[in-house]
Order: sequence, then C-alpha cells, then structure tokens
Amino acid sequence: MLSSLAAMRAPLPPRVQGVIEAEQVSAERAVGWVQLGVVGILAAVHFLAPQPDFADYFFTPLPYVLAAYAMFTVGRLVLSYRIVLPHAALVLSILADMALLLGAIWSMHLQYGQPPAFYLKAQALLYVFVFIALRALRFEARYVVIAGLAAASGWLALLAYAAAADPRGLTVTNDYVAYLSGPWIMWSAEFDKVVAILLVTAVLAVALARARAMLVRAAAGETATRDLTRFFAPEVARRITGAETAIRPGDGEMRDAATLFIDLRGFTALAGALAPREVIALLADYQHRMVAAIRAHGGSIDKFLGDGIMASFGAAIPSPTYAADALRAVDAIMAAVDAWQGERAAAGLTAPAVGAAVAAGPVLFGAVGDEERLEYTVIGDAVNLAAKLEKHTKVEGVRALTTAAAFALAREQGYRAPAGRELRRAAAVGGVAAPLDLVVLAA
Repeated sequence: MLSSLAAMRAPLPPRVQGVIEAEQVSAERAVGWVQLGVVGILAAVHFLAPQPDFADYFFTPLPYVLAAYAMFTVGRLVLSYRIVLPHAALVLSILADMALLLGAIWSMHLQYGQPPAFYLKAQALLYVFVFIALRALRFEARYVVIAGLAAASGWLALLAYAAAADPRGLTVTNDYVAYLSGPWIMWSAEFDKVVAILLVTAVLAVALARARAMLVRAAAGETATRDLTRFFAPEVARRITGAETAIRPGDGEMRDAATLFIDLRGFTALAGALAPREVIALLADYQHRMVAAIRAHGGSIDKFLGDGIMASFGAAIPSPTYAADALRAVDAIMAAVDAWQGERAAAGLTAPAVGAAVAAGPVLFGAVGDEERLEYTVIGDAVNLAAKLEKHTKVEGVRALTTAAAFALAREQGYRAPAGRELRRAAAVGGVAAPLDLVVLAA
C-alpha cells in the first residue's frame, strides 16, 4: 500500500502524465453520460411510481430538482468536450450528485404526507454507491473519498432532520420490525448505513491507489514502447516489450531470410564539402525515403551504418516470401532514389548515387552484446555476402545486385522481375572464395 501511495505522489514524466490525463478526460466524459442516465432513471421511477390518491396531495420538488440537475449535467458534459475540467468543477459535480439524490430522498415524506423518518427506508439510498463508484473512473482516490464523505455527511444530515422533527423522540425505536414497518428511527440501523458508505469508500480508495500505481506503470510502459519503435524496428520493439523472460546475450533463432545493404555513394567526400546542417538534412531526407520503401515491403531496419542502411526480410518476423519482398523493396528503393535525385538536381543540390545489394540464406536472428548493452541483429553468411555485394556494385558499375540463387528463389516466391534483368556469370567478388553468378537489379 505504501509503495502504491509513493507511486501516486512521485512526479511523472510529462509524456506519461499526458497519457494519464487523456484517459482522465475520457473518463470525465463517461461520468457525464452516466449522470444523464441516472437522471433518466430517477425521472422514470418518479413518474411511473404510484402517486398518493388523497385529495390534499403534497408538493414535491423532485421534478424541478431533476430538471435543474439535468441542465447542470448537460452543461458539464458539453464543457468536458471543450476543456479539461478543473478540480473545483469536479468537486461541484460530486456535490451536485449527492444533493440530487439526497434531496430526492428527503422530498419523499412531502410527496406521501409522512413524517420525515419515512424517507429513511428509501431504497434510493442505493444510488449513493453508484455515484461513489462513478468517481473511480478517473483513477483518482481523492474524488471517491470526497463522494463518500459527502454521502455519509448528507445521510447524517437527513437523519438529524428526521430526529429534529420529533424533538421528544417518540418515533425512536429499537424494534427492527417496527422500524421496517413504520416511520420510526432506529439509530443503529442508520449508523450501519453510514458505516457501509464509509467502508465502501475506503475500499474503493485503497483499490484505486493500487490501480493508479499500475496505471502509471502501464502508461510508462506504453510510452516506452512507442519510443522503442523509434530506435528499433516495430517488430523488434514488440519482441523486446513482449518477452516473457529477460532477454540475454545469445538468445536467438535460425531463420531463412534476406539481407539488404544500402549505401550512399561518395558520402565521405560530400560530407567534407557541405555544411554540417546540409549533411544532416541530406541524410535525414535520404534515410526517410529508404526506410519507407523498406518497411512498405515488410523489411525491418537492423541498423544505420552512417550513410548506410542494413535491413532484413523474414528475420524479425518469419515470412514465406522474404526473398521476393527484398527484391520488391530494391525496386521501390531505386524508384525512390530516382525521384530524390531529380528533386535535388532541380533544386540545384548535389544528388549522390545509391548502391544496394541483396543476399538470401539462413541467418541467426537474436541478441548480441553483454548484460549491460544488447542489440538485436542478424548474423550469418547471407549478411556478410550482402555487404560484400554492395561494395561489388562499384566494381560492376551498377546500382543494385543480387545473387542468381536469391533471384531464382524470389521468383519462386512470387517476385515478377521487370524484363531485361542482366545475368553476369562467374563474377569474382572480393572476399568470396568462389565466383558467383549475379543478377543486376538496377544498372
């Protein structure tokens, strides 16, 4: 319990506080709609209930109270959709709830021409618990406490009024049967009601203190998950936050996947010739376009390597079309590069070339590093080969390459290659022992 209270008092990061406040705004709107529903129920009960048949029918203020409360609730509801309701407005709303209910109960002795003690048996008192529980929607114990104290104080006031109407105590009894069957006051029964109201209030307040601590942790976790997707591929972020046990170095799985490497040509020399702000702007624009093309075809960004990008297909999330997805991504990347270069040239800016390469095969997808610093990545021959092929695009004088084996696999998986793809046989790729048959994806 103490830890829950400490969690409530601890200052929250602004982003987490924003998530919780948004939930509270939504809760206040729900409260308003429930209040309108309660008005409707009380109105229906009043007008459908049997009315006295004696001629001198006493005046009851209930219809006017209901009408005033309905207008108050509608105004509060409209306001909740326009602004964040201040604390004073919420307290006023709680007091209005209790005033409506207890006022309706008080008026019953007028309506039926009975002594005030008559209303102490009113079943409408049960609505007190509805109004108290209603305040739990905000996940703030203080409003539940205010509602409970208002209800208990109000019932004590009604009890005092009934007792004051009989100063000689002639209607006081200790006979429970007489209490139930007539307009009698039984002190122990009325105090039991007050105790029940206070106990329900206390239990709800404690439960809310604990629930709010959990809400804070959940909101912080949700915010952290959103932040993780900015630093990791979304599927990797979900894997991290959804792990049943702590992730350890070496945790991984073998997958059939395709690996893509992209590189900005001549970036080192270009960075030396441009102002730092221009370099960052160029990189940001380039990476934004490349990442969009990769993700559009099911790829996961593994890491940014300066001006290079490493991505995988079928590693973070297994896919039966990983090779086809990778080659479709290359086609989209080259189209995006053409558009990007055209825009930069039209603006009088340097338009660097982009190289890309894809290799496919078994890879290990998992966590590497140590207990203090982990990174999800893909490891395997296909990864090394894709990196070497990307460098080899310069030797071949083309923009994008893949192996003939990966190309054939992609076609088996549904990839429809544009006509005219060139096959280059027995190419000697630096760092690769045996010659490879290569397919030019973009000249």
